[in-house]
Amino acid sequence: MIDGALADQLLAKAEAEGVELLGPDGLLSQVTKAVLERALGEELTEHLGYEKHDPAGRGSGNSRNGATGKRLLTEAGAVDLQVPRDWRGSFEPKIVRKGQTRLDGFNDLAIGIDCEGAKQVLGMWVGASTGESAKFWMSVLAELRNRGVRDVCILCCDGLSGLPEAATTVWPQVTVQLCVVHLIRASLRYASRKYWPALAKDLKAIYTASDEAAAAAALEAFAEQWEARYPAIVRLWRTHWQEFTPFLAFPPEVRRAIYTTNLIESLNARLRKVTRNRGQFPSEQAALKVLYLAVRNLEDYRTPNIGIRTSGWKQVLQAFTIYFEGRIPAP
Repeated sequence: MIDGALADQLLAKAEAEGVELLGPDGLLSQVTKAVLERALGEELTEHLGYEKHDPAGRGSGNSRNGATGKRLLTEAGAVDLQVPRDWRGSFEPKIVRKGQTRLDGFNDLAIGIDCEGAKQVLGMWVGASTGESAKFWMSVLAELRNRGVRDVCILCCDGLSGLPEAATTVWPQVTVQLCVVHLIRASLRYASRKYWPALAKDLKAIYTASDEAAAAAALEAFAEQWEARYPAIVRLWRTHWQEFTPFLAFPPEVRRAIYTTNLIESLNARLRKVTRNRGQFPSEQAALKVLYLAVRNLEDYRTPNIGIRTSGWKQVLQAFTIYFEGRIPAP
């Protein structure tokens, strides 16, 4: 919790200097910028192993190397950050990741593939805080069920807190599939960039295995090779094994339809272009209206393949009809 006296000091300073509470240069934006930049600086200090200007850093082989400008969309509006760099380029910030343009939880979109193989945007919701994520996802999925989504065979997600639990409550027979692409990215974040090609090659043997037994054998081979250097990567895969393996029950051409959330990421990237230059919205409803119109526009122009049938859908549907016997409606 923010100390009340500190809040009073900030408000008094803002009033004395004529600074608005909201807006691109408002108090909330300035505080967000200051806190994030301080946190990024602390992350770099931890990465380097010594404080700024500390003589202990001499001869360490790596040092600070200025900063890169970055615009981040937050709930307080657009914030222009200075993200610190290191000479080696090995610093991978976690609070604001490379390539990230908005704070996590700002908003979510849900996309589904129906029995005809068509990709449909199911809805948009303003995200909840981490502590309320399970309650938030329960309300979202309950809304989808009440709107007519009677059953979900496979739910592919990227490790969102509370989502798998909510999904199995709303649709008890649902199979939760962890996005393999996100699992690979999460793995590489633990490793030095110079090892990425070798790690990616060895991880590929796991997620392209013929079945779960072969994947488990590949994971053990991976652990033998890498666990001494990167135990966190091996632990990551073992922890999420049950959510990773469901897609291995299908042939390769079917796996492509269910193993990643890249479709959602593609849509999100296009929606970010709509909001990037607007900076700030007066309310959540205003932001949602703009995003809704953008989705309608994407559907009209059939990009990124919203409303278009999934490639090879006939083959996918046959496999699903067998695997999920009695749950796929007859044509």
